[in-house]
Amino acid sequence: MIELINVNKSFGKRTIISDFSCRFEQGRANLIIGESGSGKTVLLKCIVGLTEVDSGQVLYNGRDFIKMNGREKQNIRKEMGMLFQGGALFDSKTVEENVVFPLSMFTDMGEEEKIERANFCLSRVNLKNVNHLYPSEISGGMKKRVAIARAIATNPRYLFCDEPNSGLDPKTANVIDKLIHDITIEYNMTTVVITHDMNSVMEIGDKVLYLYNSRKWWEGAKESILGTDNKELQEFIYVSKFLKEIRERELGDAGKK
Repeated sequence: MIELINVNKSFGKRTIISDFSCRFEQGRANLIIGESGSGKTVLLKCIVGLTEVDSGQVLYNGRDFIKMNGREKQNIRKEMGMLFQGGALFDSKTVEENVVFPLSMFTDMGEEEKIERANFCLSRVNLKNVNHLYPSEISGGMKKRVAIARAIATNPRYLFCDEPNSGLDPKTANVIDKLIHDITIEYNMTTVVITHDMNSVMEIGDKVLYLYNSRKWWEGAKESILGTDNKELQEFIYVSKFLKEIRERELGDAGKK
């Protein structure tokens, strides 16, 4: 479990995160939604330590990440898996080398053991016979699956995903959603997903947080989100659905040409 207590973050005079408190529960997909500029990505960076908070606590199973020294933070980072927007694979490395990378950085595994683990992770995301291909030689959906394989290579306790469906067609996005959810349950991880995709919310959102004006504006289960009387969240849901429909029509028209 990850717990945030009264977290604040500003850049100059601009407040990005204001008095944010919540719990991200183990074995569940915890989704953070909100408009562009609402602070979602900054919040994620604060949680993983890429951005320092101005005040507050970030607790990993009761351990205060903010107060840790460099070595202690490094030990926590060994327990993290990251799925970046766009996948962020190394273009100069093969698929296999990309998955092996965190194993070389964070473990003492021998070369044979690392290759075995990489193969297992690739098979878990339903990828075979792609080990020696480069990212430029595979599709966008396959890149995301390679990125997931890399994220789970070290068998993390915590999985962080930043817009995992960005740039994907609806069918492939559903595959990635299901994969993230299944892996979360299978490995009993604490998974935190930043997304603007309402389809993802309804498919895998065990717990949903809505950010608005730098604050936690709504929190609840996906089953209750459509019946909310929160005006700002209602507007966000409506606009998200409208934009999704436009995007699907554009993809359909492109496919006909």
